[in-house]
Order: sequence, then structure tokens, then C-alpha cells
Amino acid sequence: MPSTPTDVPDSGRSPVARRTVLGAMAAGAAAPALLALPSPASASPAVSAQQPSALPGGGDLGPNVIVFDPSTPGIQARLDQIFRQQESAQFGTGRYALLFKPGTYNGLNAQLGFYTSIAGLGLSPDDTTINGDVTVDAGWFNGNATQNFWRSAENLALSPVSGTNRWAVAQAAPFRRMHIKGGLNLAPDGYGWASGGYIADSRIDGSVGPYSQQQWYTRDSSVGGWVNAVWNMVFSGVQGAPAQSFPNPPYTTLDTTPVSREKPFLYLNGSEYRVFLPEKRTNARGTTWGNGTPRGTSLPLSQFYVAKPGVTAATLNAALTQGLHLLLTPGIYHLDQPIQVNRAGTVVLGLGYATLIPDNGVTVLRTADVDGVRLAGFLIDAGPVNSTTLLEVGPTGASADHSANPTTVQDVFVRIGGAGAGKATTSMVINSRHTIVDHTWVWRADHGTGVGWETNRADFGIRVNGDDVLATGLFVEHFNKYDVQWYGQRGRTIFFQNEKAYDAPNQAAIQNGSVKGYAAYKVADSVTTHEGWGLGSYCYYNVAPTIVQHHGFAAPNRPGVKFHDLLVVSLGGNGQYERVINDTGTPTSGTSTVPSTVVSYP
Repeated sequence: MPSTPTDVPDSGRSPVARRTVLGAMAAGAAAPALLALPSPASASPAVSAQQPSALPGGGDLGPNVIVFDPSTPGIQARLDQIFRQQESAQFGTGRYALLFKPGTYNGLNAQLGFYTSIAGLGLSPDDTTINGDVTVDAGWFNGNATQNFWRSAENLALSPVSGTNRWAVAQAAPFRRMHIKGGLNLAPDGYGWASGGYIADSRIDGSVGPYSQQQWYTRDSSVGGWVNAVWNMVFSGVQGAPAQSFPNPPYTTLDTTPVSREKPFLYLNGSEYRVFLPEKRTNARGTTWGNGTPRGTSLPLSQFYVAKPGVTAATLNAALTQGLHLLLTPGIYHLDQPIQVNRAGTVVLGLGYATLIPDNGVTVLRTADVDGVRLAGFLIDAGPVNSTTLLEVGPTGASADHSANPTTVQDVFVRIGGAGAGKATTSMVINSRHTIVDHTWVWRADHGTGVGWETNRADFGIRVNGDDVLATGLFVEHFNKYDVQWYGQRGRTIFFQNEKAYDAPNQAAIQNGSVKGYAAYKVADSVTTHEGWGLGSYCYYNVAPTIVQHHGFAAPNRPGVKFHDLLVVSLGGNGQYERVINDTGTPTSGTSTVPSTVVSYP
């Protein structure tokens, strides 16, 4: 039987680069029509019947949310059909959420392609058990897993057929609230190239084998063991994690995560869809669900406007003004004005990589400086007209204290180029204090359509202006200037993965005044307190391999600004770093692709 909630107060990648790197390690078809499945939730309005023009809450989840129960015929065939369509559709338009009602399913192998999410509909992962596998491999790309982006698995228990489940992913592929009754293999078949990844709130009874994975971040989980490390393996709040040992082997291990709040998720309470909102935890360790019913609050689907592609930004904003939350069903949404979130506690939850595209250079989404907004599970794809910003959390000058009930940005991914020409000056701006950015990939594309030094121009990835912001699982890559700029006080980052832009045409194009190149992660000179753990920056200047990048990290040299376990890597000698942070650390050299590390700074 499914669990019942306990309510408490809601207080990009180049295969050539990877071939060079991992060689040294030696170890869209068009979507067919799908049946629309009605939601069992009430479709009655969440507002007074005296307002006939009011938008309804609830309703059906649209054609690309596929719901299974143990008696559904032909489950494997349907999974295979969607996988064939999505396997290599890296920049295609298909978007799918595969949802499994509580119960037991036997003999399934759910292979996941691009823009495909799989999830159980119980309150706990153990409510939905698959005696089988949820598989990501890289046969479509000749055994190279470095482009296995944009797919996810959540809230399931798996008993793998072989005893070990394969999850060979790269960026933007979260593995959340999963229970693996066996081992987990993070490498593709043949142990080919891999560049991931992220696990949270999960229990793996056996060992996790990353093998060829260059980097990985695991948070608030439990593992039976961890096999190896390549460049940068980071753990916070993980029971069974390897001991701190960076750089040999390169494990960075924090006993707890200072603040965390798990991502909202859809579940079934009887026949009613609800969205569960996990509570905030401090000094978190282990899963939220392993010792009884998870704690948090839940909302009925009738309190959500269930959005479908084709809806206007004006309608989305009307729903928010009316007091509804937003559930974005799978598909592509064009916006001619920003989504404006003004109400404390608002939830904007995407399913199946719902994708938001700004038209005419607008910002996609802005929040007010209010408590407890939850943004989760969607992709922002820059449009061809430059946007000054794509996502803004809080207005400029935001200063309210949100420590008791922060805003969370979880599995919100940003892409500039790749699916077509896109431009944005700064992708994500965090102004509100105490915001938690928990797993993001902000990517200026290095391959696909609409890619070039000026074609998909994007100077800055993330700018943090707010104080007391925490980032857990920060992936930011390929921006023309700074990838991350941090101006707020008392900021913290646990795990950072970065590549500098591949396509800089020459040294002059990246010159930063008298400094060679823009740091991947820049802490402003005005900052007096900041801390980071497990941060890596890589360069692969394949257009102009003689480019020299002075350092990967730049920060004021003062006691309150601290870094632990930093590394820079030149991929095959295509560009070099002179230092790791500021003027500290040894230079990279030659084509050996060996990291240069700094264990502690200053």
C-alpha cells in the first residue's frame, strides 16, 4: 500500500575532447500521437463559483504523460516505442513523463532517451517496485556517454535483473529518491567516456561504480560502497561515502549538507493526484524517506493550473494571480512576457523536461522577494533574440531574510544554442537571500545547431547577488566570459563542474583586462565570507589550442573566503591553465590531461 503523508508546517560536450581525455584514463523523428490520459484529480475550480472567468485547477495531464499501473497491458512495448523515438533526439521536440502507479512491476527494462522522465507515484520509492531496470546507455553514440543529457529517474525501487542497474549519464540527468536493491553502474557498456552527474535522496544497497565518470555529486543518500574516482567525486550527507582524501583519490566528503529541501513531486493519494512538498532540513544526512513517512506538506492537483503547450504567458500569469500553482506538462512553451511569481510558497513544477522559450528577448521567469517559492523540473531554452536574463530569483536589491523558508531552484536547466540559435547576456540571476540552487546545468552549447562564438553569445552563466545563497550541484559551462560571478556574502557551493568555452577564436577574445581569460568561478572583491568544496574547471580550446587561461578560480585573498579541493584540467593540451586559483597552484602542461590541484585556499 502507498504511504500516507505526515503534514507539518511548511516553515555539451565534444566527443573529440572526451576521446583525448578518457583515452588517457585507460581504465528527432516526429512524435506519434499519444492517448490523452485524464487525471483522477478533481477538475473543479480552486476558486469561488461566483467567478465564472476563473481558470480551473486540476484536469488531465495531457498526451505526453503516460501513466501505467501493474495491470496495464504492453508496458514494455510502449517503453520501447518511446525510447526508439527519443534515443538519439538530442535536440528534438519530444517530451515525455512515464509515471508508474504504486505496485509491483515485473520484467521491465525502461531505457531512457532524451527528454524522458520516469517516476513512481507513491509517497515513498518503495511504494513502486520494478523488478527490472531503468537503463541509460550510450549505444546511440558509439559508447560515449558524455552527451546523455536531459533525462531523469525519481521515486522508484528497482531490483535489477543482473543485480546492478546501469545509469550512464552526463549533465542534467538527476537520479532522485531512488532505491536500488543492488548496485549502480554509472558507466556505459564498455566503460566508455562519461561526464556526469547527480544523485540525491537515494539509497543504493550495493556499491556505486562510477568507473569512467569524470565527476559526480551525491547528496543526502546512502550507498553500500563507492568503487573509484577519476577527477572529482563529491559527497555531502551520504551514509557509506568514502572518507575525505582529495586529491588521491579525489574524494571530497562532507558529513552533512548544511541546508537542503528535496524537490516537489507528484504522487497518488488513493485516486487523487497531489504534489508533495518536502520540508527543509538542516545538517541533513541520509534519505528523507528511509525511516518512516517523509515529512512535509502536500497540495491537491486542484490547486495547480495544469499547463499545456500553446498556453500563453498571460494565462500562466492569470493563474498565478488567481492563487494557483503551475504544473507544466511535457512540451515546448513559447513566452512573450515573463512568468511572474509574486506569492510566497508558489510551486512551479515541470514534468518531462517541459521547455520554456522566450520570444523577443524577454526574461522567462521572475520571482518576487518572498518566502518559499519552489521552481523545479523544467528547461529554459534561450531564443534567437538576446535576453538580458533568462531566470531571476528575486528583484534587484532583494534583502528579506528567507532562512526559515528559502526559495529552491531544483533541476532547472538552461541552454543557450544547440537546438537553434539562442542568446542571453546572463542566464540565471539569484537576488533573494538564502536561495538554494540544488542541481542545475547552465550550458552555452558547444555542439548542435546555432553554435558559434557570436552565434550563441552568452557572456555570463550565473550571477549571485543575494547573501547566504547555497549551491549544491552546480554545473555551468562554456560562457564567453565568467561562468559564475558571486557578489553575495556568505555564499557556499558544494560541487562545481565547468568547462571554459571551446570555441574562443584567439587569446584576445578572452582577454580580461590584464588577466588571461575569465575565471570559471569569480568571487567579487567586495565579498568577505564565502566557501566552496569540490570545484573543477576544464579547458578545451579546440579552435585556438595555444590559448592560455591564467586560472580557473578568482577570489579575494582573505581568511573568510575559503576553498577546499580545487582542480583545473587541460583536456589533451588544448589550452593551458597557468594557476588553479588566483596565483596559486601549479600550471597544467603538455597533453597528459592530469589535473592540477589545490587542497586548501588560502
